[in-house]
Amino acid sequence: MEFFTAAFFSGISAFFIKGGLFMFFLMALSVCAVTVIILRALALRQAGVLPAALSAEIERLEPGESLDKLQKLIPEYPSPLGRVLDTLVKHLTWPRSEVIEAVQTRARREVSGMEKGLVILEIATGVAPLLGLLGTLSGLVGIFASIGADPVAVARGIAEALNTTIVGLAVAVPCMVMYNYFQRRIEVMAVEMESLVSDLVAKCYPQGATPTILKIAK
Repeated sequence: MEFFTAAFFSGISAFFIKGGLFMFFLMALSVCAVTVIILRALALRQAGVLPAALSAEIERLEPGESLDKLQKLIPEYPSPLGRVLDTLVKHLTWPRSEVIEAVQTRARREVSGMEKGLVILEIATGVAPLLGLLGTLSGLVGIFASIGADPVAVARGIAEALNTTIVGLAVAVPCMVMYNYFQRRIEVMAVEMESLVSDLVAKCYPQGATPTILKIAK
């Protein structure tokens, strides 16, 4: 077992070493991309963005009912939804139009925070194939320079050309998939957040611009 494990890692190391200089750039890019994917996967969990307790309390509230319980729950669930709701509660004595503007501003800030790091995946999607192409061209240059003179150099150039192309595509494809997945997930959560906040605003201002809920815990 140890022999096969050692042979496997030896083969992997040889594969990357034969890829030449551009392989190191691809490896660095892949490490950054994997880090972003892990961090975004943790940050964009449903419970971390839209806590069920806050959603349930908003749905339970009736027009004109006190927001005391909701305000006590908000600090217990730090999240994008919680921070947007906190903005709403703190500005509840304002006219409806001004409250909606303040809430929308905060919501845009939260959505921007949810998208943090995705630009790295977007860049990796475009840059990784180009780095693979550069490695391919670099390998072809070595091949043409060594034809008829050094068979070992020809083989090395072929390995560099093929290996960097494979790794470039192997980095770009998962980055593209995860980037689109996260973007779609953020869009869905943003819509759900907007729906919940709009529902709460409607319950706070059922008769127009003047709020009917004034019992807020201090």
